[in-house]
Amino acid sequence: MPHATASQTPAELPVEELDWIQMRKDFSGVHAETTKEKMARKINENPLVPIGCAATLTALGLGLWNFRKGRSQMSQYMMRARILAQGFTVIALIIGVGMTYGTKEPATKK
Repeated sequence: MPHATASQTPAELPVEELDWIQMRKDFSGVHAETTKEKMARKINENPLVPIGCAATLTALGLGLWNFRKGRSQMSQYMMRARILAQGFTVIALIIGVGMTYGTKEPATKK
């Protein structure tokens, strides 16, 4: 796609190059969600996922700490707990996606 030069007038510019201007006008009143707002919304929608992530990280940390201290039996126990916590997190994700999918409105044809 050739780019417009400084000598071209607005009437000579191809329409494709002006699409972003129209899009900016269309979405000027739309609030862009920040990362913090998105995370808070996701946590409110499915609070079990962060709980599962925290449990996974806790079990992993304790397992590695026990491994370093030479407590192999406790380390193995914590690694098994980590697997259970990961499974819980995956199940919570699947349930959350299912619930979100079930509550979305079907798209209407124009």
